[in-house]
Amino acid sequence: MSRRTKVGVTALVAVALTLTACGGPSKTDSGLKGAENTVGQADINPQDASKVKDGGEFRWPVDQLPDNWNYNQLDGTNADGRRMIDTMMPNLYKQLADSTIEINKDYLEDAKLASKDPQVLEFKINPKAKWSDGTALSWQDFEAMWKSLNGTNKDYSVAGTTGYEDIEKVEKGATDQDVKVTFKKKFAEWKGLFSPLYPKSMSSSVEEFNKGWADKPKVTAGPFKIGTIDLTGKVVTVVRDDAWWGDKPKLDKITFRQVDRPAVADALANGQIDFFDIGSSIDNFTKARSMQGVTIRQAITPDYSHITFNGADSSILKDAKLRVALMRGIDTKTITRALLGQMLKGDAQVTGNHFFLLGTKEYKDNSSIASFDKEAAKKQLDELGWKLEGETRKKDGKELVIRYVIPTPNPVSDQIAKLVQSQLKEVGAKIDIQAVPSTDFFKQYVNVGNFDMTGFRWLSSATPISDGKGIYYLDPTSTNQNYGHIGSEEINKLLDQANGELDDAKRAEITNEIDKKIWEIGHQLPLYQLPGAVAVKSNVANFGAVAFANRPYDYIHMGFTS
Repeated sequence: MSRRTKVGVTALVAVALTLTACGGPSKTDSGLKGAENTVGQADINPQDASKVKDGGEFRWPVDQLPDNWNYNQLDGTNADGRRMIDTMMPNLYKQLADSTIEINKDYLEDAKLASKDPQVLEFKINPKAKWSDGTALSWQDFEAMWKSLNGTNKDYSVAGTTGYEDIEKVEKGATDQDVKVTFKKKFAEWKGLFSPLYPKSMSSSVEEFNKGWADKPKVTAGPFKIGTIDLTGKVVTVVRDDAWWGDKPKLDKITFRQVDRPAVADALANGQIDFFDIGSSIDNFTKARSMQGVTIRQAITPDYSHITFNGADSSILKDAKLRVALMRGIDTKTITRALLGQMLKGDAQVTGNHFFLLGTKEYKDNSSIASFDKEAAKKQLDELGWKLEGETRKKDGKELVIRYVIPTPNPVSDQIAKLVQSQLKEVGAKIDIQAVPSTDFFKQYVNVGNFDMTGFRWLSSATPISDGKGIYYLDPTSTNQNYGHIGSEEINKLLDQANGELDDAKRAEITNEIDKKIWEIGHQLPLYQLPGAVAVKSNVANFGAVAFANRPYDYIHMGFTS
């Protein structure tokens, strides 16, 4: 299943799967922690810099190379692309394992909320920070980025406008490295803005923003820089940038290599890569446990699997009541047990919230309106006029045939789709599974709404409310990340309210109300949260199961102990 990052102010292919039965066992006496795991506890083999050797190449498997090196462009939000981009582009903040956020001193000397009414931010850029073309990072980079992402010019094909649309102006402070950002509407999760930061040259024109960075990044400012981009071999290498002003990276080079998900375990065993995400693969989990020199590390991760529905007029699922009825015919607990049950010590638990994940204090299960009830699903479909004729329902002479698009090769996506197909057949809906190449999956299908149902994984962050706005906000003039074009004016207003609420408790309360509304209109069906398990070579230091500390990963201190 592909993974896509949620872009608020800031989709990955799941791994191979072997099941002994459709449902699989619900628990095992040995294995990974389930929902009882604790948020904030990373498992990364932490080592002092003196114990990490200088040099070496870290080999990182990816599902695909970036469709665009501009992360804020609609095609650029692939999670693997973000990981590459973060090695060379400025992140103003570091997201820590416990989901708190701190200033990244490599780029900022200070950042503060200077005023609450009106809301004003003041950033002081590290004077050592320079772009690879020699120019210093400045307030103009912030201004150009805001102008491209604030939604006023619809020619910019943006993945999201959240936060930027609430800014009134970006100004120069006392020097070019002092930035003053004034809001016209309050915006709570402002620490996610302007990351990754891009140079003024990229944001200053529509053509450059949309297409100029499609093939490669042109200007960088990070501990690494591009070494090679080999589209034929499907490999990207990044190497130390000697112009970097911060701590010297331990690694000489990071090689990102596209590896099909069914092949990652063998690639690790053969020494072609240094780790892989286990995801929801009992097969790869079992293989990793038997590998010499490999350790399985685990930490709760903001990474969950779901099914997206298409509510556009062109889709058979444009009726919200039909979508909810179908959700009631999908047994998410059976799917979750099938994929995770054999790996966990405890029970596998489904995810009942679109914003807050298991283990967080804000989490509430709001899924009751769409919870599995086969008989209720049949009754609702009858009431909607979809009458059973043979094995498949019809309405006005049209069969209830739903096109479910999945990436391939992808055993997990295939398994989920087939389970859904089997379950919905029992309520009279026919699922037509269409497997498309993984490299085309987002760009030619998901991004453009070319599906009735589809599935991938969302990678969330420490700013889940603003990250989620572009997914659940319905803007008739821009898709953002609302690929199924589903929403309502009520949800839009509540999202605006939540994103403008500076009180954390009140913001969480409003967000849980939004979540209930999202369930009511059949937007997306969360399935399960990943256990966060990683198979990694035992001599790898300061890397593994990082919990929330993935924006950015600690590329500077990761390396090898021997």
